[in-house]
Amino acid sequence: LGELDAGAITAPDRKETFATSGPRMKVRFFAAYEFAPDLLDSPELAASAYRSGVSMGGDLAADGSKQPAFLVWASADPVGTPLQRVQIIKGYLDNGQHQERIYDVACSDGLVPDPATGRCPDNGARVNLADCSITAGVGASELKALWRDPDFDPAQEAFYYLRVLENPTCRWSTWDANRLGIEPNPDLQKTIQERAYTSPIWFIPTKN
Repeated sequence: LGELDAGAITAPDRKETFATSGPRMKVRFFAAYEFAPDLLDSPELAASAYRSGVSMGGDLAADGSKQPAFLVWASADPVGTPLQRVQIIKGYLDNGQHQERIYDVACSDGLVPDPATGRCPDNGARVNLADCSITAGVGASELKALWRDPDFDPAQEAFYYLRVLENPTCRWSTWDANRLGIEPNPDLQKTIQERAYTSPIWFIPTKN
């Protein structure tokens, strides 16, 4: 994916940050116990989320057996490729072994994650390898969601971070092959999905 570009850091003494594989996406990620259901439509979304929750890079202490809600908000690069989906990756220990689970939490084009697989359906985004053009009118300029972990355990320490995926585009080597009029290297992937990552939110259970 190449080197990651640093995202916005809101304060030098906080770990609120994100990185991208190149495009200038913008990402917000929060967790709280009392997010209002209509928060996603509020013009004060960010300010309200900062007041009532913790942002990426922060610790969320357990509040009894309450289940936190995670707020995700991603905006596409204004001159780049539309967004396809937003994922939350959960890390935790199971019998001393590190485990990860991936959940699709926001899908483009009005699609919703499949309850059985936890994945967004195919949004139909394709790449024409002959000229690297992409499907028009597919994808999103912005994706937002409130999500709760279906496997949440209030006694289990865990971390959650966000991954934002664009629609597929040509890999740089495919662009070069087209310019030179040669076939792309068969040993290299012909397309990629540019992405962004956030720093994690750590869930800290109550110690017995």
